[in-house]
Amino acid sequence: MEEYIDRVGAERLWAAVVGALAAVVVLGALLFPQRVYVEIIWQYFWGPVVADAHSWGCVAWNGGSPVECAPGTTGPTASPGYTFVSYAGYIPTLVLLLVGVIFLVRRLGIERYRAGFYALFPFMLFGGALRVVEDANAAAFRETGQMAIDLPWSGFIISPLIYFTVFFVALAAVFLSVWLDRNDYVSGYEYPLVGIGTTVLLLTVGYLGYVTATEPYATFYPMVAVIVLVGATLVTAITWVAIEEFAPELNRGTRYMGLVVIWAHSVDGVANVVGLDWATSLGLPYNLTPKHPINAAIVDVTGSVLPQSIVDVTGAAWPFLLVKVAAAVFVIWIFDETVFEESPRYAVLLLITVVAVGLGPGTRDMLRATFGV
Repeated sequence: MEEYIDRVGAERLWAAVVGALAAVVVLGALLFPQRVYVEIIWQYFWGPVVADAHSWGCVAWNGGSPVECAPGTTGPTASPGYTFVSYAGYIPTLVLLLVGVIFLVRRLGIERYRAGFYALFPFMLFGGALRVVEDANAAAFRETGQMAIDLPWSGFIISPLIYFTVFFVALAAVFLSVWLDRNDYVSGYEYPLVGIGTTVLLLTVGYLGYVTATEPYATFYPMVAVIVLVGATLVTAITWVAIEEFAPELNRGTRYMGLVVIWAHSVDGVANVVGLDWATSLGLPYNLTPKHPINAAIVDVTGSVLPQSIVDVTGAAWPFLLVKVAAAVFVIWIFDETVFEESPRYAVLLLITVVAVGLGPGTRDMLRATFGV
């Protein structure tokens, strides 16, 4: 196998695999539309996006004219959020995408990988903020029956397609930043890159602020953001001090990138605790509901194991925060000095992905509650 890869070329082999998988999916949908498109692609991948865009708890295929689930509707149904079937499709896609990014970084000749890691940080916040734009779009539909951004376009700012949208925005910013660096317009590609990321983030949050100020279906709850950010920072500080005190060797590989990893997943954990258990205490009309099978399972198990009298005081989502922090610490332990010495490019790209899958949903949950959409 290694000799074959060397002869054909890893990049060509990757392109062939991606092309073959895409061809299988397209041909399967064309040849077996009911079995492949309706019962797999629509039910587990596009149907949840349609339901999410309309804020429906359930959408029915209904003979190709999807509507909210009701007596008399026919065909498969789908609900917002992820399932284990959708995870089975998204995870391999993510792996293939990461491999492609590695090839791209190598072709661009990008170095100073750690600088790139920090420069891409605003894009991870931008992804979560952009997702809240769709939450506002769905709130507009609930209020007026009209969307500001119609399907299928709004689907590109709904999970998981939003990851690809943010990726291509960041990719364009990387190309521009590297070009500016190579032509001596800047002293390092990371400076325009962080500037572009910060700009798109501020524009997105500014739009959400405008919606909140002008539309009746959005309300500003600033204490949500304050509590989530302060809480995540305190959790990160406590975790970091504990690591430095009792296991300092964990940080030798990631160094301060490990701090970002812990903070990103602390934001996700705290945002879930606040949104799922304490949103009404902060003035929101209702608590949020979990859309990921993992945190939904944790909430269910906690609620079933602990007495209701305790759950009424502590809530049921707090173990999710512990799981997120433990996972972040495990990640920085795995990425030791050896990993960075052998393949720094691959290690940093994986850490960027780890931060993105924590900070993106966490920022979304925080801003969604903050702007009341």
